[in-house]
Amino acid sequence: MKCIYCNCSESRVVDSRPTEDGAIRRRRECEGCGRRFTTYEKIEMVPVLVVKKDKRREAFDAGKVRSGIIKACEKRPVSIEDIESLVRRVETSVSQQTEQEVTTDQIGLLVMDGLKELDEVAYIRFASVYRQFKDVQSFMEELQQLLDTQKKPEE
Repeated sequence: MKCIYCNCSESRVVDSRPTEDGAIRRRRECEGCGRRFTTYEKIEMVPVLVVKKDKRREAFDAGKVRSGIIKACEKRPVSIEDIESLVRRVETSVSQQTEQEVTTDQIGLLVMDGLKELDEVAYIRFASVYRQFKDVQSFMEELQQLLDTQKKPEE
């Protein structure tokens, strides 16, 4: 790190502490002139692009995931903490992928898996929009799959 006063490239860290926004504040002392200065270190996130059904691409937005989950959980006994936890799990899964792109299908499946654990009615609500059921039969098939998975642990 170059000193802002004398341009010396040697400095030592006197103090380090995290900031509220996730950066690390470092207080440094120049080995050349002895003056102190502050630097901030922040992890640079590589943006993940979402590939939409019409092949458009846009940056991943956890706010959109949160909005969809909140709509599915409307008037259901699901706490905001559970919703935020699910949003973080989806966001973490998306950011930990080796690919720089993720499809809306992949995101939808992550959300559905999480909602299935949280609240079955919210799961069905989300699935009905996400899967775009064309008729009552396809809706009933999804319900039957949900019922089948409930019976398996009991047997």
